[in-house]
Amino acid sequence: MIRKAEKNDIPHLLELLQQVGMVHHNIRPDLFKANATKYDEEQLATLIMLQSECKPIFVSVDDCGKICGYAFCQITETKSDRLLHDKKTLYIDDICVDEKARGQHIGTSLYNHVKDFAKQIGCYNITLNVWNGNDSAYAFYQRLGMQTQKTCMEEKL
Repeated sequence: MIRKAEKNDIPHLLELLQQVGMVHHNIRPDLFKANATKYDEEQLATLIMLQSECKPIFVSVDDCGKICGYAFCQITETKSDRLLHDKKTLYIDDICVDEKARGQHIGTSLYNHVKDFAKQIGCYNITLNVWNGNDSAYAFYQRLGMQTQKTCMEEKL
């Protein structure tokens, strides 16, 4: 089952956030700290309490009630821009499936739920970022039909 996140989901969300943090640390230890999370318990409580149509957090719940995946989303809109057409975009800020639950199509279900939500509220597209080196995530998103929109480049100094 997929639903919006609730305050009692925080312990499971913190576990998954740590898993994502370690994926990023293993790819780019020069940027990401080991055993760190993007949010702490208090920040998650605030995000969950304030979530709206513009910043929903969806969770996938297994039969035992444990959170086995999440998608933190953010809606952005371009309006009356001199260069860009008016568009509403759903940005997936963070998505994760518990490493113990991978291969069960939870990620696909989460993505499809997010996609249906985006269509329902009139979004033009869905975007997200994938770190270079996270080949399994990149391949997963391609299988879902996503295509590269732009590339961010760097030169380390």
